[in-house]
Amino acid sequence: IGENVDAGNMERESAKSVPVVAVVTEPRFTQRCREYLEKQKLLDRQHRVEKMPDGTVALPVLGETLAEQHLRELSSRVAPGSTCVLTQLLDPVPSKKAQGSSLAQRLCLEVSRWVEGRGVKWSAELEADLPRSWQRHGDLLLLSEDCFQDKQWKSLEPELWETVASALGVQRLAKRGRVSPDGTRTPAVTLLLGDHGWVEHVDNGIRYKFDVTQCMFSFGNITEKLRVASLSCAGEVLVDLYAGIGYFTLPFLVHAGAAFLHACEWNPHAVAALRNNLEINGVADRCQIHFGDNRKLKLSNIADRVNLGLIPSSEEGWPIACQVLRQDAGGILHIHQNVESFPGKNLQPPRSSNMEKEHCPYPQQIITNQWENGATRDSRRKMLSPATKPEWQRWAESTETRIASLLQQVHGKPWKTQILHIQPVKSYAPHVDHIVLDLECRPCSLVG
Repeated sequence: IGENVDAGNMERESAKSVPVVAVVTEPRFTQRCREYLEKQKLLDRQHRVEKMPDGTVALPVLGETLAEQHLRELSSRVAPGSTCVLTQLLDPVPSKKAQGSSLAQRLCLEVSRWVEGRGVKWSAELEADLPRSWQRHGDLLLLSEDCFQDKQWKSLEPELWETVASALGVQRLAKRGRVSPDGTRTPAVTLLLGDHGWVEHVDNGIRYKFDVTQCMFSFGNITEKLRVASLSCAGEVLVDLYAGIGYFTLPFLVHAGAAFLHACEWNPHAVAALRNNLEINGVADRCQIHFGDNRKLKLSNIADRVNLGLIPSSEEGWPIACQVLRQDAGGILHIHQNVESFPGKNLQPPRSSNMEKEHCPYPQQIITNQWENGATRDSRRKMLSPATKPEWQRWAESTETRIASLLQQVHGKPWKTQILHIQPVKSYAPHVDHIVLDLECRPCSLVG
């Protein structure tokens, strides 16, 4: 992602690198290879995945070499068609985690020295109040809300922030507060050092510029952004109902080849960043921004695909998603959700509301109707990844039923829905997973 490049350089200056072995493969197979190596406990988490000069990707592995059976497995079963070969990284870059621990030590050393130089007694309480993690945005570091809370720090500002920035190798500092519950997810971020909060990230060849004090940036969404980028959307019209600064809008336009995209967003700061990001990535001519509340969106019957990238739930956008889908051909919904899963607790699937039952004359038919390939819901369950948690599956099935009912209400005729895929994005909190459901929706006339 690039948020710790500076730290990587500092690490290399302070210690001579020991070469590490890595598996080299093409970018499109990176995710599959990474998952296999993780499962086999072969992935080296102390070093970063690196892009090679020829465009291939190197995944560092543990040990002196990798057994022939693993290489065979990678190139034949895990990523057929890939060239999985071994290489040596002579100057490996420490991973974010490895860098973080040594930078935290440096921060403690420099801040404690500086504090004592100001005549303040260094204590275990002050040390415990130092940050252990942060987000790096180029030359700006965003600290989490749970640090520098002790009252003693107040008397040491603003010089304190120059010491912290110097120890962590940045020019600007900001500190996160609570996200405002205002619907626009405005981050309560305070600039501690520097004259503005604008930063730039390059993710998978896409440039994102935004103001960290006004807009959020989630590093955790990288797997979903890469997945979206790998979809084939040539000739498709898309609607992104929660566009933000363009997290998914841009991969759909730049890499997935969408013909046109309607981007909905109601945070004016995010809209300003989105407009700029469309321009700097050269795709502004294929996107129309709809500023305001997407529940009042006037579009209908145009989309081949709808992205609903809002957590903890995008449920308020489901009726609009159904409204914008093409009436003749239908399309695919990508529905984001935070789903709770508690080990050992038997959760019942949510029941559909009375309103849905009234408006949906064939609830059973919607659920169990067979597709042309004869796959009923029971056999489809077996097709899903074994890593799919039962709670994800239950949520997906209840959502599938709800969406089928909404489609019938909106379009006045029965539709068929099919769970194509359930994609985990990240763990949002203990026992809470951010997942994406890919749901295919077709009018019944089209599927027989």
